[in-house]
Amino acid sequence: MSALVDFRNRIVDLLEPAGAWVGLLPIRLLMAWEFGKAGLMKFNGSNWFANVQDNFPFPFNIVPVEISWFLATWAEILGAIGLVLGLFTRFWAFSLIILSIVAISGVHWPESYGSLSELWESYSVSRKSDAHGNFRIPLLFIVMLFPLVFAGAGKLSLDHILFKKLGNR
Repeated sequence: MSALVDFRNRIVDLLEPAGAWVGLLPIRLLMAWEFGKAGLMKFNGSNWFANVQDNFPFPFNIVPVEISWFLATWAEILGAIGLVLGLFTRFWAFSLIILSIVAISGVHWPESYGSLSELWESYSVSRKSDAHGNFRIPLLFIVMLFPLVFAGAGKLSLDHILFKKLGNR
């Protein structure tokens, strides 16, 4: 039993320092890809927010659709760049969580549901009908962004370099 514990401790001793460097990198890169792709689609597409703005939560529902479109587009593009570089990661992760919450309420939430089982049907990737939502992907994005808000980007980031140079945490 002691040999097994020693083996486990050696593995943990190897993995733990590496985790501080690369543990959050896959999440950063995946979120950067997804939000960057969405931002570029908005940048190259036409503004469809007028169709859903009434569903946005306050205060986003009173902002003119042109401003909402501009802010969403550039939050996704600049947020993606920030996540790739690990620059202001906590700010961008938190901002993208807010954006995802607005997206869920404005676009992905079901029009109506009468029970939890009907709401659960909306936890899907594809819509079964216009009345059903599809909030699974943005909800997963929110969950993946939480570690970046609370733990930061990790050591393989510009945030780490800046904080090291500035002597702050």
